[in-house]
Amino acid sequence: MLSGRRGDKWLWMSIGAAILAIAGSITALSVRSIYSGLTPAFLPQAIAQDIASLAVVSPSWLLLAVLALRGSVRAKLLWLGVTTFTVYNYVIYTFSVPFGPLFPLWVAVLGLSLYSLIGGISTTDHAAISRCYTNRRAAATTAWVLIVVAALFAFVWLSEDLPALISRTVPKSVTEMQLPTNPVHILDLGFFLPAAVYTGVLLLRRVPLGYTAAPAFLVFLILTGLPILLTPVVQSARGAAAGWGVEIPIATLTIALLVLLTWLMLTVRGDSGQA
Repeated sequence: MLSGRRGDKWLWMSIGAAILAIAGSITALSVRSIYSGLTPAFLPQAIAQDIASLAVVSPSWLLLAVLALRGSVRAKLLWLGVTTFTVYNYVIYTFSVPFGPLFPLWVAVLGLSLYSLIGGISTTDHAAISRCYTNRRAAATTAWVLIVVAALFAFVWLSEDLPALISRTVPKSVTEMQLPTNPVHILDLGFFLPAAVYTGVLLLRRVPLGYTAAPAFLVFLILTGLPILLTPVVQSARGAAAGWGVEIPIATLTIALLVLLTWLMLTVRGDSGQA
């Protein structure tokens, strides 16, 4: 539910961004020189991200934008999640991948997706969205899952960063990627994880914004799991040592979040004439 039709332009803007993202992923996967400056640790992550984007993220973004334009409340909520993930992903592309021919395209996707996210949230009738939910238990469960998962990820990142600070060394993940800092840790600890906890609290307090944001955070977490799961596959295909140890915990978490998201969306009355 948007405020009239004012939200349509943000959906159309995201369609343009998705098309550019598809073109960028195809180019990056086809032209080896695009990632020639990446370290052996960073390169499989970038390739896995492009595969996930091309196969799942960008097509889903296009489909959800079209469905939201047709009035689907569920599609709008899921679209916000894919848009959030795209902003996050392209911050990493633009700030961490060495400058090259795709830099203008990545900046364009970042700008379009960021404005789409801001515009999409600001033109959404959050009170109307909250009235679409029919199951309080699903919402409360989602709230606690967001809080707990955010706390777990914060613990994992800090367990690497704090010992390095105390010992005056550099975290292993930073040295392996040969970057000044770890962009994932910055984005998660500075923005995403606090926002996920805050969204969980809003949902528990039945604040309307929480009902809009919660599905988006679930979508974000699910999409974040895809390139992590693909990275060992890429490493193995390239003849490198593969980190298979992450597969079981990340796959379990991703599946559990997908089940929760499905349950939550089934409790939302799905359509509105105001898309």
